[in-house]
Amino acid sequence: MAASSAQTCLDETDDGSFKRTASVHRDAITQASSKYPAVAGRYHLYISHACPWANRCLAVLKLKGLEDAIGVSIVHPTWEKTKPEVDEHAGWVFKSPEDPPIPSTAGHGSFKPKVLVPDSVNNAPTVRALYDIANDTGGKYSVPVLWDKHTSTIVNNESSEIIRMFNSAFNENGLCKNPELDLYPKHLRSEIDAVNEWVYPTINNGVYRCGFATTQDAYETAFAELFGSLDRVEDILSRQRYIAGDQLTEADIRLFMTLVRFDEVYVVYFKTNGKAIREYPNIMDYCRELYQIPQIGESIDMEHIKMHYFTSHPILNTYAIIPVGSNTIENLQQPHNRGRFNGVELPAQQTA
Repeated sequence: MAASSAQTCLDETDDGSFKRTASVHRDAITQASSKYPAVAGRYHLYISHACPWANRCLAVLKLKGLEDAIGVSIVHPTWEKTKPEVDEHAGWVFKSPEDPPIPSTAGHGSFKPKVLVPDSVNNAPTVRALYDIANDTGGKYSVPVLWDKHTSTIVNNESSEIIRMFNSAFNENGLCKNPELDLYPKHLRSEIDAVNEWVYPTINNGVYRCGFATTQDAYETAFAELFGSLDRVEDILSRQRYIAGDQLTEADIRLFMTLVRFDEVYVVYFKTNGKAIREYPNIMDYCRELYQIPQIGESIDMEHIKMHYFTSHPILNTYAIIPVGSNTIENLQQPHNRGRFNGVELPAQQTA
């Protein structure tokens, strides 16, 4: 049997430190005539509810009101062997609601979430099959995938670029319901870019650097950077409503997707137990405000999140036992007091 290629990006380590490889597909959808013009019905988004990178794309799609312009498919949260007759690769698979539960790759348990949306475009059984169709056999079969139905290929699989396309490319010709919402406004771009520059390596990727470190030194380095940055976030949010200023931006969406998974998954699974998010009063209140924006809250599926992490990596959780948890969703539904800060309110239709 052939050697397994990487299972997305989760086994890329060097000298004990977790390394995440760059996304390969980096084309762009634009309003102007181009290789990939912004038109309704041409593109399809493949996501996992569990993946924070894919989840940010779904949240922005919903915030902008792009549901009628761009289709969405949602993978099963538990990884399966994608070509068991060829190699040992395990990754994202598509299932229908009628399909039976599946075990972990180690053969333990039986798992089926309430929400499953199979591939309606290519009828692909796996995300790997999408990459095969696009003639990409590099081994990082990751989500999100932004797919072009006209050329049967991947436009982009880099979430930070996809959310910016969703933010601006579809604003004309009635393609999105909320064109006036700008998550990357010109007057805050320097602040947004600066926040992303430290939040990504130390928090978004920082939890993975803790969880997939293979030496004590690598783990402790990532741990210190993670909690140093969380203290920094707590301080910023004690003085202003959002992480990059007085209005909701992409920087908030990017940060929130890690924070919302923290107490239920990362504290246990990735050994990020220095402090839970619920122990940071300003961060917790901030998370409540963001979760209570309907389109963001609708994008979060904690069943998928917990099921994926605790059932897909046998090296970290052999028997695929899913912890009962700390009622994060119930906590997120509690009142918040972020309104004490001045801030730019979302357009009315965003919170209706």
